[in-house]
Amino acid sequence: MTLTLRPALPVLFAAALFACSPASDTETATTETAGTAAQTAEATRFTVMVGGTAIGALEVTPSGDSYSLDYEYRNNGRGPTLAEEITLDGAGMPLNWTIEGATTFGNPVDESFEYADSEARWTDTTGSDQAIPAEPAFYVPQNASPYWLAIAARALMDSEDMSLPAIPGGTLRLAEMERLDVSDGTDTRTVTSYALSGTSLDPTYFLMDGRAFFGVISPRFSVLAEGFEGEDERLRERATEYGARRYEDMQTRYAHNYGAPVRIRNVRVFDSVNATLGEPVSVVVVDDTIAAIEPLDAEPVDSEVIIDGNGGTLVPGLFEMHGHVGEDDAILNIAAGVTSIRDMGNDNEVLGELIERIRTGEIAGPRIFRSGFIEGRSQYNSNNGIIVESEAEAVAAVETYAEAGDFIQIKIYNSINPDWVPAMIETAHANGLRVSGHVPAFTNADAMIAAGYDELTHINQLMLGWVLEDGEDTRTLLRLTALRRLPALDLQSAPVQSTLDAMAERGVAIDPTLAIHEALLLSRNGQVSPGTVDYIDHMPVGVQRSARSAWADIATPEDDANYAGAFDQVRETIRMMHERGIFMVPGTDLGGAFAYHRELELYQSAGMSPAEILAWASHGMADYLGVADRLGSIAPGMRADFFLVPGNPVEDLADIKTISLVSSDGTFYYPTEIYPEFGIEPFTELPGVAVPN
Repeated sequence: MTLTLRPALPVLFAAALFACSPASDTETATTETAGTAAQTAEATRFTVMVGGTAIGALEVTPSGDSYSLDYEYRNNGRGPTLAEEITLDGAGMPLNWTIEGATTFGNPVDESFEYADSEARWTDTTGSDQAIPAEPAFYVPQNASPYWLAIAARALMDSEDMSLPAIPGGTLRLAEMERLDVSDGTDTRTVTSYALSGTSLDPTYFLMDGRAFFGVISPRFSVLAEGFEGEDERLRERATEYGARRYEDMQTRYAHNYGAPVRIRNVRVFDSVNATLGEPVSVVVVDDTIAAIEPLDAEPVDSEVIIDGNGGTLVPGLFEMHGHVGEDDAILNIAAGVTSIRDMGNDNEVLGELIERIRTGEIAGPRIFRSGFIEGRSQYNSNNGIIVESEAEAVAAVETYAEAGDFIQIKIYNSINPDWVPAMIETAHANGLRVSGHVPAFTNADAMIAAGYDELTHINQLMLGWVLEDGEDTRTLLRLTALRRLPALDLQSAPVQSTLDAMAERGVAIDPTLAIHEALLLSRNGQVSPGTVDYIDHMPVGVQRSARSAWADIATPEDDANYAGAFDQVRETIRMMHERGIFMVPGTDLGGAFAYHRELELYQSAGMSPAEILAWASHGMADYLGVADRLGSIAPGMRADFFLVPGNPVEDLADIKTISLVSSDGTFYYPTEIYPEFGIEPFTELPGVAVPN
């Protein structure tokens, strides 16, 4: 499914960022001169690219102080379609702004902003509101094309300190990163990269040619002035470097390697093998290993660092089993107690570099278990992993992943020809790789189970086979919107029972990704999505707006009822699977972290107890991945991967949402220190730590 809870521009904004040294006066003068000349030559067409592949365009039509914009792209069979009209005042601040179209997953956009008579009024998918700003404030659109960055940048350049209050909340901040020479083969320009932050989790990196917009860059995604597409890879590498320096800085400040034994006193250890909670003890860590678990009254050694557990619960590090990991996901998962992630498909080179940076301790992040993503070439294909056009190429892709030596499985995706799957599975199994994946278009789960899948990915991929008609194409949004048909499905019918029987008999596991289906099926405009209720007030304003917006097009009361009823059917199917003993793995496809906590919560409706869920998500997944000899439990000789919560999650699973300490291979992190870097209000106090002189 590869869904992410993000606005149309797949890059978000944060309160903290790495900023380079300011330019000299001479450089500034040169930039201002170049900017004046470049403004009249600003590109009117920009190419949208993912991983070097063109997938859409942004068209800009200026007219005095007004702009008309058209923005559309399609990746993996989906993407936003937006049309904007913008009018600015003499200072370059928005006076009127309308945005119409649809988000990536089909939610209609009818957004508007107006500033008149000192009052700002706006309507977005969360509803309508108004404010009288005490000082000039910039409206941050909820769903807009990337060109809004250029408008904001020019206003911020004209401000005293490159910052402005934001509507509906937060503060926009602009920081210059560096100057770069770019070329289209004949024309060479010097552009400046900037970071914009202040209303959401991460900075957005973008490029200006003086005061003219040039593009947006991230490790995977870019929007570049037409003709300069050849600079895509180099510029995306710059974005990767900016992020790396930001996270390296966080690691320097927030990773605590004490260089001495660490004693965590007065904690109750969750036994993930037996799913029980012990009496208060002390846990001693030496280097990256749990050295001992001692009685509470055991005397500490003078050289030990003492951390006061204050009677809280120590839980083994959790396994997020459906990630697509980036640097932001890496550190936020650590802060959430997720110390291991199974990556289910990525840019192989980008992920490899990230894994190496985590391994060497340059940045914080979980250990990552890699899946080899294989997709077929089509007008709807995703642009991750290896894309193939024949059975021979598909088999060769499997062999490539096997030879690499650091992949645990392959993942088959939507556009693969189903006829190629048996040969891919045979090759994978012969090389010791497991096989997981979506159900390719124009087939069903029954056929993939019979072909030899070890694991099915996403509960919708399984259930669609019970409601689709022959020839319907699941490479499109239909694989999501067709879930509206589920309420009419009899789960006791022969087709349903036959599929579940086959899974149980063949030992086929499933990665349901319940949290993302909850977000898709139950989010509504103007209402807080149920999966975010416990933490959304701690988030920056951009994340709060997203949490109050629907994903799908809920156009009628019938749609509302059908989508909600679909999730009821999903949960009942999960309950039936659990009763049958079909093995399930917990993963989110939402970046993990807070969403992973919600993923685990949802399995309580399947009849699983909090203790059972915690044991399954730690020791159970370590065993599934073949690493239970060193991970997934708290015992002498095991890796020091665990987290501390003040409460008792065996009684109330929601207590895992308030984490005060995380150990990842013996490096200690305190989420309360990390969260403000992302504009997140912390959930707990810092634990007491006594470090010997």
